[in-house]
Amino acid sequence: MILLLSLIVMGVAFAIFLFIYAYNNLHYDKKPLKRTFHAGFEEKQARLDNGTVLNYAEGPDHGPALLLIHGQSMQWEDYARVLPKLSMYYHVFAIDCHGHGKSSHDVMKYTAVSMGQDFLGFIKNIIGEPVIVSGHSSGGILAALIAANAPEEVLGVVLEDPPFFNVEPEEMQNTFVWKDSFEIVHNFKSQTEVDDYVEYYMENSYFWGLFGNLRSIVAKSTRNYREKHPGKALKLWYVPYAWIHGTIYLDNFDLDFAETFYTGSWFEGLNQEETLANIKLPSVYIKAATIYGKDGVLYAANSDENAKKVHSLIEDNEMITIKSGHDIHFEKPDEFINIMVNFSNRIK
Repeated sequence: MILLLSLIVMGVAFAIFLFIYAYNNLHYDKKPLKRTFHAGFEEKQARLDNGTVLNYAEGPDHGPALLLIHGQSMQWEDYARVLPKLSMYYHVFAIDCHGHGKSSHDVMKYTAVSMGQDFLGFIKNIIGEPVIVSGHSSGGILAALIAANAPEEVLGVVLEDPPFFNVEPEEMQNTFVWKDSFEIVHNFKSQTEVDDYVEYYMENSYFWGLFGNLRSIVAKSTRNYREKHPGKALKLWYVPYAWIHGTIYLDNFDLDFAETFYTGSWFEGLNQEETLANIKLPSVYIKAATIYGKDGVLYAANSDENAKKVHSLIEDNEMITIKSGHDIHFEKPDEFINIMVNFSNRIK
């Protein structure tokens, strides 16, 4: 009898655990976004003089202006885990980059220089005061570009794991982002058999290929999910949400944007070394852990060598290394918030 009761209790406990696990994987993004709007954020759109539409979320005015620029294939909502607390210290503007979310999808704008000019116009005409600018990944390159070329409009800059010196085509051949993103996008655009990029990605992903036969199982689940939920972000109850978070906004992402990284055209007119050396403002460079795969592929945004180069080129820069994956503000929200709060105090 005792053994039977023990088995029943264990079974119930396991069922509860499984339910919570599945529920979190299917709804992980809902609560942070709900908290964001509850904190006073409003989603808005601004039309620049050149016709570009920039979609963004603006929080209540509780401090200096903070412009957040997300990484490639993300949207402003990717910051939802940190927005409520950041709004206690800043007047936050979290923006959708060109080709992402509800901002203009115009391939003529898909260069760092063009985007930087538009974001500068956004700072001058919409925000209306100098800002602290924080950018993640390719958004970090944009943040650096703005800080270097318009110091009168920037109070300070936070670079969240930007892939400097591991980002142009000739620099990326042996990196995770090349193999798991740009190369796959290019191959997808070169074929006509599969229409749904999310399905194509899951079937051809370098990341899921590391798990052997599991890729075919996940790919089949993806096809079934997308058939039943067309246009809905991919969520599989049995897959940890962090493993497929990178696909959540792909339906609102212009793949031509990724193609400009494959060809290198996004970097026209951008000199990485000069951009970093021209930053003369308070700055923080947040570096995620450097990891290499068994095949020697660089999984991180930067090698340690290139990270040191980034740090050395920026005058009086503070470098902070965090044990995290690439999307630091999503994976380690409390640590990111602490860095931003400390930076706010440093600017005052």
